[in-house]
Amino acid sequence: MIKTSDVADLAAMGRSDLVAIWRQLFDQPAPTMLSQPFLRRFIAFEMQSRNRGGLSRQVKATLEKGSEKKPRPACPALKPGGRLLREWNGVTHMVDVTRDGFTWNGRSYRSLSAIAREITGAHWSGPRFFGLTSKGAK
Repeated sequence: MIKTSDVADLAAMGRSDLVAIWRQLFDQPAPTMLSQPFLRRFIAFEMQSRNRGGLSRQVKATLEKGSEKKPRPACPALKPGGRLLREWNGVTHMVDVTRDGFTWNGRSYRSLSAIAREITGAHWSGPRFFGLTSKGAK
């Protein structure tokens, strides 16, 4: 078991030492894209958590709850092959509904909000921008 006092030593360690501790803690190589400061913080958290008996039940429950895959809400009126039209500043924009999201100006998007943001340059609710919901609708 790694002692809590070892956490203070992380600040002086180089990347090779941090990677070695990562392997000891997680029994796998450290991701190469992680910076040294991030490695230090992640390792320090893990060391402290293990020395104090791990995460609390409440934190574990919250993490489990957040990891459940929730289906994305879909508008029943939008089916693949459909087309949305919206005039903005004198320009008519056509958005095609695809199985994986939407296509506008030859590019694929996962959400209408991203397209609305591209068109207006401001944050919009995509369904609201394209007239699929009203301001007061829930």
